Amino acid sequence: MNARIRIQTLVAGASLAAIALMTTASVTTAHAQAFPTKPINMVVSYPAGGPSDHIARQVQPLVSQNLGQNIIVENIGGASGTIGVTRALAAPADGHTVILGSPMELILSPLAVQGVRYKTEDMKLVAHLISTSTILAVRSNLGVNSVSELIALAKKPNGRTLSYGSVGTGSLYHLIGEKLSQDARIPLTHVPYRGIAPVMTDLMGGQIDMAFLPMAGTIMQAVNEGRMRGLGVTAKQPHPLFKQYPALAVMPGLEAMEFEVWAGVQVHKDTPDAVVQRLNQAFYTALQNPDVRKSLEAAGNNVMSPRNPADLANLFQQETARYRAIAKSINLQAQAAQ
Repeated sequence: MNARIRIQTLVAGASLAAIALMTTASVTTAHAQAFPTKPINMVVSYPAGGPSDHIARQVQPLVSQNLGQNIIVENIGGASGTIGVTRALAAPADGHTVILGSPMELILSPLAVQGVRYKTEDMKLVAHLISTSTILAVRSNLGVNSVSELIALAKKPNGRTLSYGSVGTGSLYHLIGEKLSQDARIPLTHVPYRGIAPVMTDLMGGQIDMAFLPMAGTIMQAVNEGRMRGLGVTAKQPHPLFKQYPALAVMPGLEAMEFEVWAGVQVHKDTPDAVVQRLNQAFYTALQNPDVRKSLEAAGNNVMSPRNPADLANLFQQETARYRAIAKSINLQAQAAQ
């Protein structure tokens, strides 16, 4: 009798477990089918007018169309991008708040900015959108026409220490500047800003001497128009669209000057997988639109091919390890937010 009761109990328990699994699956499916139930905020952690903002606004209309809800681009700059990320991660993890982010604020800023309360592991990569090289640009009246001339000027006895701007302490552009200082053995003064747009403004106005900038449309337009001068790109070979600028990594002593910046969409790590999948499809569908691709590629970006969430998780882990290694190589120290 006791054996029979135990068997009945086990069967009943198994049935309840099966019911629970089916219920969970049904709820997850229903949640994905219902999502989104309201407008989606796309947080860009830099001011309007910069490359990240441009990418967000290029994909915004089609993602909105694909999801059947408005996409609101919200520019929240400051503290090396951490203010925007912090605010986005504080929202409910339901997919209605996404981050248009890069390695700077997602991976490097938690290492470089004091008081940052989030970790890279708090996020999931939903879609890897673009990648691009960076260009070393100087103010047009600096009086140098090549990287070698720039290094010679920086080494000039009794000369003024050259300054370079970045989007904030711990940003990739900050790290690249420090790496150039280290490898070329030249003193440089770092000047942090809240975004690319003010860096460009002060570089063209002569308030700073140089900056590493993404090879995006407005930046390359300013370079080509002579409002600032391009000297080279952080790659092993010139950019296909801008072959007139030599690759820094082929120059003696600068072999490690190979960097690229990418942009992607992130959500809180607790966002349901079904919602992540829906967002993944919506963003990659938008990215395949010929007009969107043309606009992004014309700005100097490489448009990424679609990848599933599992592949993106592996990519994000690899990129996190890579950038943390770069930060360690230049002994990056956490500083107060700018």
